[in-house]
Amino acid sequence: MTHSMMDGRNRNVLDDDRIGGLMLKLTLPAFLGMFVMTLYNVVDTIFIGQYVGPLGIAGLSIVFPLQMFSMGIGQMMGMGGASLISRLIGANNIPRAEHALGNAFSGTIILSAIVMIVGLSNVDFWLRLMGASDTILPFARDYMRIILFGMFFMTFSMSMNTLIRAEGNARVPMIGMIIGAGLNIVLDAVFIILLDMGVQGAALATVIAQFVSTLYFLSYHLTKKSFLRLLPKNLIIQWGIMRDILAIGVSALSMIVAGSIASVFVNRLLVSYGGDIHIAAFGVLHRIMMFALMPGMVIGQGLQPILGFNYGAKRFDRTLRAIRIAVTYASAISCIAFVALYFSPETFLRIFTTDTELINVSVYAAKRVFLVMPLIGLMMVGQLIFQAIGKVIQAITTSLARSALFLLPTVLIFPQFWGIDGVWLAFPVTDVLTLFLTVGLLIPILLDFSRKSKSPTQEPEKFNLPPPPVRLG
Repeated sequence: MTHSMMDGRNRNVLDDDRIGGLMLKLTLPAFLGMFVMTLYNVVDTIFIGQYVGPLGIAGLSIVFPLQMFSMGIGQMMGMGGASLISRLIGANNIPRAEHALGNAFSGTIILSAIVMIVGLSNVDFWLRLMGASDTILPFARDYMRIILFGMFFMTFSMSMNTLIRAEGNARVPMIGMIIGAGLNIVLDAVFIILLDMGVQGAALATVIAQFVSTLYFLSYHLTKKSFLRLLPKNLIIQWGIMRDILAIGVSALSMIVAGSIASVFVNRLLVSYGGDIHIAAFGVLHRIMMFALMPGMVIGQGLQPILGFNYGAKRFDRTLRAIRIAVTYASAISCIAFVALYFSPETFLRIFTTDTELINVSVYAAKRVFLVMPLIGLMMVGQLIFQAIGKVIQAITTSLARSALFLLPTVLIFPQFWGIDGVWLAFPVTDVLTLFLTVGLLIPILLDFSRKSKSPTQEPEKFNLPPPPVRLG
């Protein structure tokens, strides 16, 4: 009899040999959850673009690196905790998995509070640092102040969304994000259209919506509906567990922090070589890019608990099968996204704005930014594989590679030769280089899985942790 059965729990949903069906079961809710999560940023931009104008979009674009950083903290605690939790469940160490959940929860609270305090200490300084011009600064300031006050809710929603999925429950994260996004849309209409609050209304709508999502996620654990229990004693930081969470989670944070820093440089270069209208164009394209990256991210998120569980249980045949399925579907969807975004970008741009100049600049940029979109699915899934199985060095390397190792140098060098075109062309070049690096690091791991899958004996992964207690009777 397994420990989980003796503990009164049902057999975990991840313990299933039907990998394709299980991945579909986890991926579809993850897609809906990721879709509505992306709406948090996109809906604000749509309303601001239609009712405030290009300068309002530019203001949101300036603040977006801060929001990315907040999401990065949530992803760090969420992905780090989820990777550890899935592997511990696979190794049948439930008490340790519950302690990891509690520590991830506490870490999210502490880090989001630090970001809020530091950000509010000198708003204008941070906005200038992120590239705000004199004309954009008032819009960015109004938006950033409110977003900072609600920083915890944004970070917590992101973290819990991933932690809950780690135990094989994709439905609750989906519902929580749908509730938040739906409320965000309604409140945007009220605050921006009816009350004419402009960018302040957009920020307030986002914060309130994320607050409600946070309450829903908390209720899932506090009403004891979850597979893992959120116990007060597990909220106390245990440095061994926190070290394991951060070791993997820092790759997710690194990726987003590097992306935020790269966005700051992109904004500053766009002002130098093009002007405020190009910042607005980048803001719109960035939102569209979030949807374009979604298939690879969602399939990777559906893959993560399956991969972590089976890796922890030493079922390498299942890990290989899951990876093959994920890469195939992610690549196919990325090709479809490329056809839509490259050949008819104006269709999507008109959702955000009716400004003719902004649309023309954005169409021109889209033809360059989305040039290698078919490769994105494989790249995104490959990066998430390292996080799922606890490969710290590879996870950090691939997470930093896209923005820090490749995008920053190219976006700084290319404009010196090709002006504004150099800024846009830096994106496809970066994607190609990142894919080569990811595949190069992934091949040895896949070969190792293939060799181990043929081994006649496969025992659960050992974490150098004390064994779970045995309960008799």
